[in-house]
Amino acid sequence: MNGALENIVASEIKPLGLELFELKLGGSNGRPVIDVRVEREDGEKVTVENCAAASRAIEAKLDEEDFGGKRYVLEVSSPGVERPLRNAKDWRRFVGSSVVVTTNVPGDPAGRRTDEVEIVGVETDAGEEIIRVHDERGHERRFPLAAVEKARLAFHWKR
Repeated sequence: MNGALENIVASEIKPLGLELFELKLGGSNGRPVIDVRVEREDGEKVTVENCAAASRAIEAKLDEEDFGGKRYVLEVSSPGVERPLRNAKDWRRFVGSSVVVTTNVPGDPAGRRTDEVEIVGVETDAGEEIIRVHDERGHERRFPLAAVEKARLAFHWKR
């Protein structure tokens, strides 16, 4: 059912200039909770208006399909300020941003490590995506995207 639901959501938000970032289904059988995270195709920040438009479009289609007997809860939001980075496209989009990344690079004497770094770029070497970052001292590090266990944007409150 999740695949069909993802297809419905993705097709309803596409005309709005949005793309599906994540979909989670929770709640109970009698009252499912559909948690939808969307991004703008143009890379700009998701607005409240974007979420409201997506919610209206998705609700109309789900009601037409009689999903959950009309007793579902739909939540539409952005991935957030500390959004995860999941692929090379995400890393490219956020060049210049601070990221908290956990890597496990085979052969690296440091082994598994978690650092806050600044994204410099993404290169392709022999078909493999290589992430380039600067550490807190400005030294460049390179590691394969495949070695990233998890990564998220780092948000710092400005005082």
